[in-house]
Amino acid sequence: MKLVGNWSYPTAVRFGAGRIRELAAAAKAAGMARPLFVTDARLAGLPVTKRALDVLADDGVAVSVFCDVQPNPVAANVEAGLKALRRGDHDGVIAFGGGSALDAGKVIAFMAGQRRPMWDFEDIDDWWSRAETAGILPIVAVPTTAGTGSEVGRAGVISDAATRRKTVIFHPLMLPKISICDPELTLGMPQLTTAGTGMDALAHCLEAYCGAAYHPLADGIAVEGIRLVKDNLARAHQDGSDLGARGHMMAAAVMGATAFQKALGAMHALSHPVGALYDTHHGLTNAVFMPYVLVFNRAAIAGKIARLAAYLGLEASFDGFLAWVLALRAEIGVPHTLAGLGVDDRQFERMSEMATRDPTAAGNPLPIDAATCRQLYQNAYLGCL
Repeated sequence: MKLVGNWSYPTAVRFGAGRIRELAAAAKAAGMARPLFVTDARLAGLPVTKRALDVLADDGVAVSVFCDVQPNPVAANVEAGLKALRRGDHDGVIAFGGGSALDAGKVIAFMAGQRRPMWDFEDIDDWWSRAETAGILPIVAVPTTAGTGSEVGRAGVISDAATRRKTVIFHPLMLPKISICDPELTLGMPQLTTAGTGMDALAHCLEAYCGAAYHPLADGIAVEGIRLVKDNLARAHQDGSDLGARGHMMAAAVMGATAFQKALGAMHALSHPVGALYDTHHGLTNAVFMPYVLVFNRAAIAGKIARLAAYLGLEASFDGFLAWVLALRAEIGVPHTLAGLGVDDRQFERMSEMATRDPTAAGNPLPIDAATCRQLYQNAYLGCL
């Protein structure tokens, strides 16, 4: 391992119950006078969104609401958002919601200043350097779930409807200027959403920790994030009004996305094609793949996982940690197989090729190729560990 790395933790995060009341001040601090408020259609009509909009109105911040965002956003959502942005002469974006709304909002703000197609900024090599930075608009992010951590990320995942492929659009200036993480916004989140987003946070922390790159800062953050998931996800799932558990899970989500600048891996590489082709929930899909990928990577990560298990108060072994993952999934209702997500085995060859090209594949502790991915899809379909 080379002791070389690029480390960055620049996001200003306003964390705590009730801090949504600071939204207008955050927008102004980020340089916005007329922001576009990006959310999804389901969330747009809920009281939690009205509360945020009232905070803005009460402090004289005029916004337009754009909510044409799918659960797995596509290029057409970004294009429609850009039209709304330009029509309203908006000078920034407030991205409000789960990972889909946050990702779409961030990419809309980024693409506001670009003349090249969005796909030219996929997270490949240094493609981000093609961007014209002067026109990238500021972003304030407000998560209403606790999973993706997009509120502290420099990328947005957008699906290409033509190729049915999830694409990671990346630029350092896509990072929100300010994020407001208010766990009150997640109270009452449905159990299935709590499970999926919480397991997404776990997957981010776990894949970052297992990655081979040298990044001890990320490792420390990831380990503590996993502890917060262990102590709080089942609680939040059981009692949607448990503000303490909700707050700790929101922190774990931020920690996962902060840590995964080190690496992601096969969980995400396998999950992205499934989400693109079957429109499954991203976090739940990661959760299904989690034990199968852990077993595949065992030779490379067993020692690290044993140390992690000891820190968590589990049996200090790979098997002890794997047993906890399986028990947690069962407790919160995560399917054990792809079939439980409504995914069949007809497109495994296609998905395997897509997975090997996914930028997250390179971060896996062991190399993966199409044959490896095909076997992992088969294992996850049949439930063979």
